Amino acid sequence: MAWRQILFNTRSPYSTTGLARFSTKSNPYLEKVGIPEFLNGIGKGVEAHVAKLESEIGDFQKLLITRTLRLKKLGIPVKQRKLILKYTHKYRLGLWRPRAQPIKS
Repeated sequence: MAWRQILFNTRSPYSTTGLARFSTKSNPYLEKVGIPEFLNGIGKGVEAHVAKLESEIGDFQKLLITRTLRLKKLGIPVKQRKLILKYTHKYRLGLWRPRAQPIKS
């Protein structure tokens, strides 16, 4: 019975007709991401610490590996530390990037 289905069935067993189709639209992302762009992308009051993080940490790559104790020593409140660490983890995994600001004309 299985051979008959394989030989006479015109539909391929590997067809994708039953699978969900996902959108291929690309979202506008920033080309270069630094500490200010990253924190502005997070929002929720985290952007107030841009100057502090740029002076103490300096580089965006160092921010990606910064731990909570270092952020605590800089005087960043708990909720904002959690947001920074959550989004740095997502950024490292490639699940999130700050969106580009729309060009105002």
